[in-house]
Amino acid sequence: MTQLAHTFHIPVMGTAFTIDTPLRIAKYGISSVVSIGDDELCEVMREHYSTKHDLPFTPIKKFDDDFRARRITAYLDLMHDLLEQQYADLKQSGFELGSELTNYFEMLPDHSPLKPRYQAMLAESDVAAKKEQQEALKADMVCGTIDVNIMTKLDRDNVDQDNQPLPHGFSDALSALRGYANSKLDSSIIFSAGFNRRLYAYCEQFDDFFPDQNGYIKKRIVLKVSDFRSCLIQGKFLAKKGIWVSEYRIESGLNCGGHAFATNGFLMGPILEEFKEKKPAFVEEMRALTNKTLEIDGKRTLSASQGSLLTVQGGIGTFEEDQFLRQYYKVDGTGWATPFLLVPEVTVLDDATRTLLSGAKESDTYISGMSPLGVPFNAVKGTASEAQKLERAYKTKRPGSPCPKGYLISNTKYTKRPVCTAATFFQKREVAALDKEKEHISKEAYDAAYAKIIDKACLCEDLAASALLVNKIPSKRPLKTAICAGPNIAYFTKISSLKEMVSHVYGRLNVLTNPESRPNMFVKELKLYLTHLEKEIQAILPNPTEKQCKLLQTFRLNLCDGINYYKKVLPDMLKNAVQYTDQMKRDLAVLQMECDDLVQRYTKVFRSIEDLATV
Repeated sequence: MTQLAHTFHIPVMGTAFTIDTPLRIAKYGISSVVSIGDDELCEVMREHYSTKHDLPFTPIKKFDDDFRARRITAYLDLMHDLLEQQYADLKQSGFELGSELTNYFEMLPDHSPLKPRYQAMLAESDVAAKKEQQEALKADMVCGTIDVNIMTKLDRDNVDQDNQPLPHGFSDALSALRGYANSKLDSSIIFSAGFNRRLYAYCEQFDDFFPDQNGYIKKRIVLKVSDFRSCLIQGKFLAKKGIWVSEYRIESGLNCGGHAFATNGFLMGPILEEFKEKKPAFVEEMRALTNKTLEIDGKRTLSASQGSLLTVQGGIGTFEEDQFLRQYYKVDGTGWATPFLLVPEVTVLDDATRTLLSGAKESDTYISGMSPLGVPFNAVKGTASEAQKLERAYKTKRPGSPCPKGYLISNTKYTKRPVCTAATFFQKREVAALDKEKEHISKEAYDAAYAKIIDKACLCEDLAASALLVNKIPSKRPLKTAICAGPNIAYFTKISSLKEMVSHVYGRLNVLTNPESRPNMFVKELKLYLTHLEKEIQAILPNPTEKQCKLLQTFRLNLCDGINYYKKVLPDMLKNAVQYTDQMKRDLAVLQMECDDLVQRYTKVFRSIEDLATV
């Protein structure tokens, strides 16, 4: 596996916020992830960058043959070519103060093997020797990768121009995979948000997912999972197809941006501990299983040294946390997302929304019901998207949105083919059905039900809006930005440069305005899970079933196990930050009491309390 220049990557954010991030930072050795879920946005951005660089552009129109896959391939190939030129130009430049080449080396982590060589070169007085050292440094530089992301469950079956069903190979997820597989990229594809068997099986159709004659895998699979069990199930399925998983990317269920997929009370620390313990044996098992299939198929097998990386993301906000994750849990890298929404050099975000984020407080971040998928969605109050949604629902009395893209269609309540729950078509019918019950329910109950209906937002449009606004790309549709920042945004207030944020990641600078007010990432996640547990309890009252009670009892016990785990590892955490560790002890004690208080307040749910293990 190629040695990476940095120990962190920038995960996918929305559909647009990292849509061109590789063209902004990959030349500095930083890898990032592009969403390929929105082929329309990919096509718009391809036209934008083709025009910007005076390159020919031939549009790939909707309903052209295999248009979705071809649009994605064309955009990825354009980024590949532009990045190659950027990187070549950077390597040809000089080491003058403030140059891009100098920035490349200055941003490297202090533990990078290139860093002392760079510093020795700067101190070298002999001109010939200095020149030789500079050329050697350039030869050992590494470019960041253009990685891509597919939300696996967004796999709509499509129809042709005559509304006739297309074969499964033209579904959204499979078309996106084909678009990536046919591209020039040497990088990774991240599968997130669940297990899609037909998508994973489709990988077999493309040679780039298998080792070449030299054992090198050009296009690598990354699974974003929330626990070890998920990694085991999905990893085995792919291994039996001869597909190697090059990286397992662990993400917090709730302390993240975008959709929040809560575990059953399993917290990040215990999850990482399980990976730490089981990963070596697991990798050996997967290698043997993969090679067995490759041998049967007559393909090149994996070498004994072929490993799988383990990375983690979700709520990381300080150098100490990053360092602890890499040292204690032996992870190979970390993902930093939300803080980079305040870095204009890195992410695509309109000024108004970035300013909104910089001023966001803890009370402004919340897990919403705005996603049409029905999955909890991390959000920030006060966005243009929210204002538009409320205006349509309460002022114009026309709730919902047109559905021009339809990537999130899922509901068949009123139609044979799925529709989006954020669409005007759906919401008008839901409101009409509610109005029939108006005389039989209280005003409070009606208002709550109405608010729940109109809460869904058009994420296809609104998560893409920033890319059009920032690049001044005309649109016939209203451009109102929705944002999917994680709760971590509440502790970052400074609009920062790329160099500043990278220095923050590596502990050379602190961009947190008030670091004492920010809880440890593990504590924050625990707080979010306690809030989530109470919401789940309230959702099943007043008449919970025995099955529901047992599930929530298990959830609560898993949280208690997590608290005990953190108490146990606390002496190893942040050994040089006694004050921070003491604060964690106090926070855990408070959260333990809150957890116990839930049991006392909801005795109907926890009616088997006497049978529960005490903490």
